[in-house]
Order: sequence, then structure tokens, then C-alpha cells
Amino acid sequence: MKIVTARKILEANELAAQRNRNRFHAAGVFCINLLGSPGSGKTTLLEALLRHLDGPLAPGVIEGDIAGSVDAERIEALGVPVVQINTQGACHLDAGMVEAAVADLHLQRLDLLLIENVGNLVCTAGFDLGEQLRIIVLSTSEGHDKLIKYPAIFRGSQAVVVSKMDLLPHTDFDPRRVAEGLRVLSPEAAVFHVSAVREEGVAELARWVAARASARSD
Repeated sequence: MKIVTARKILEANELAAQRNRNRFHAAGVFCINLLGSPGSGKTTLLEALLRHLDGPLAPGVIEGDIAGSVDAERIEALGVPVVQINTQGACHLDAGMVEAAVADLHLQRLDLLLIENVGNLVCTAGFDLGEQLRIIVLSTSEGHDKLIKYPAIFRGSQAVVVSKMDLLPHTDFDPRRVAEGLRVLSPEAAVFHVSAVREEGVAELARWVAARASARSD
């Protein structure tokens, strides 16, 4: 009987992640890993963000889902190059999946690669994809206690987008609790309050993303 340990799997992922990171660097592409729960509004946010980034940066997208291509079709409708990854049951993307998907994108034509990970706050936290930036989407309908329940994913983030701010009056979500939690878990993380459907707060997020991408390429 052969036993493969989780450590070996993670080590293999780290090697693939470094290959991805080297490839992105060589192509001058800034890569973002967009994470969050199912229904947090990742795709709607991504659509709004892409509309604001159109012009300054040439974007491409990798969509991760257990099955289907609904989200990728939404991105394709915007005229943005997109590759769909179906994990067929896996609750996260890994660096090897991204490495294979990148082969179907023309990196030399891109400035920015946005990876929308599978909706999950647990499995996705442990797998580096080769990204330069992790953004967590947390919706007002989920509750501010997610930072207490899932600290690992927030600890590794550089930004948190509090989405669906238009629903805030109808929830008991407290943005101050999110800020307090981040001061402990990731003190340097930026926080954005966004309503993608109303295009509120998206421009500020887009400017921040563009500045980070520009700073990394300088």
C-alpha cells in the first residue's frame, strides 16, 4: 500500500505555484486570486471591476467552478479572454489546474490575470496558485463573524471587499467588526465597501488594483 501525505501534495502545489509566478513575471502579468463563499458576489464584482479596468489594463480571467460554465459565459460576454476550469468535485483550484489553464491564454497580450476561485472559505486558503494578490469577497448577507470562523483565509489576504452594501440596511452585518478582525489577522489588508449592482465603490477598488499592478511591474 502506498501512502501519499498531504505535505507531499502541498509541496507539489508550491512547485507549480512558483512556475506560475515565474511565468507571470516573465510575461509582465499581475495575477489576482479572488476568493469568497458561494453567493458572496464574486462574479458580479468581477464583471463590474472589469468594466472599470477596461483601458488601463488588458485583463484575462480564469473561472473555477465544480461544474458548469455559467460564470465564464458572463465574463466572455464582456469581451474578456476567459478559461473555465471545472474541478469535478474538488472544492478549490490548485496551481497545477491554473498552470494547465494558462496554456489557453495568450499571456503576452495581458497585463492582468484575475482568477475567480471555487466558492469556499476553507480549502482555497491552503493552495497558492502563483498569484501576487489575494482578495477576499465577504457579503453583508453572510455575516461579519466569518473572520472568526475562517481566520486562515483572511490572514493570507491583502484586501477584503465587503460586497452587497446595498443590502446592509436589511442585515445585522457590522462593518466595524470586519475592520477589527482584520487588524488582528491581516493589519495591512485594505478594505473596500462595494455595491457592484449599483456601481458603488467599484471605481475605488479598480484604482487600487491598477496601482498595485503598476507598482509590481515597475
